[in-house]
Amino acid sequence: MASDFYDAFNQKLAQEVPVQTGIFGADMQVELVNDGPVTIILDTKNR
Repeated sequence: MASDFYDAFNQKLAQEVPVQTGIFGADMQVELVNDGPVTIILDTKNR
């Protein structure tokens, strides 16, 4: 269910902006450049 929501969200978002995706639920190394007034970080110990 969450994977389906993730896919639908990315498809909708991709209609407006370029989207890159990985494997849902996988651990990934990402690089971030903050260039704006707001950065939102979502983190949880629950998986």
